Amino acid sequence: MPWEKSFDEDVAIEKAMNVFWEKGFEPASISDLLKGTGLNRGSLYNAFGGKRQLFVKALLKYDLKRQTMLARMEALDDPGKAITSFFDEIVATTVADQDRKGCFMFNTALDFSTHDEEVNGIVNNGIREVEAFFRRSIEVCQARGEMSKKLQAEPTAKALLALIIAIRVLGRGVFEEAALKTIANQGKQLIGLNNITS
Repeated sequence: MPWEKSFDEDVAIEKAMNVFWEKGFEPASISDLLKGTGLNRGSLYNAFGGKRQLFVKALLKYDLKRQTMLARMEALDDPGKAITSFFDEIVATTVADQDRKGCFMFNTALDFSTHDEEVNGIVNNGIREVEAFFRRSIEVCQARGEMSKKLQAEPTAKALLALIIAIRVLGRGVFEEAALKTIANQGKQLIGLNNITS
């Protein structure tokens, strides 16, 4: 008799994502995943193939959150406010994270050497799209005369990305809210938008 799923795959991936997010890929055991998802071993392997395949699905699911956030920011049609709102939301998200898990994508990036080409490709793409969002926003601001044309869009976008990563990594326990806001304000000051509020 063929195997039939008796669970919601999307819900299982969401639960697995939280396990991987909290523990990381290597430390998360199959037992952790079974407990976290509520699946039995047979269902997990039949539905997903194994731990690595489930991790990829979990990472892609998390990446949808990033895509949704960027789409929401770009829909503002005010690139200056989009940048400042992005920083403000990252700080708010980091502060609200009582478990101090940080960013699943950036956490995975810190273990870059332990992952395969597929996982690293997902991470690279996600990070590059955040950088591209900053670059496009700067270029539109410059075209509208809302930002100094002396700014070099690409290196400035990389600097803003680095500050976002700093907020998410340091927010896991080293820095408190005031310090994270200081980092965010440095990003806004870098592009001359420190007075813009979201």
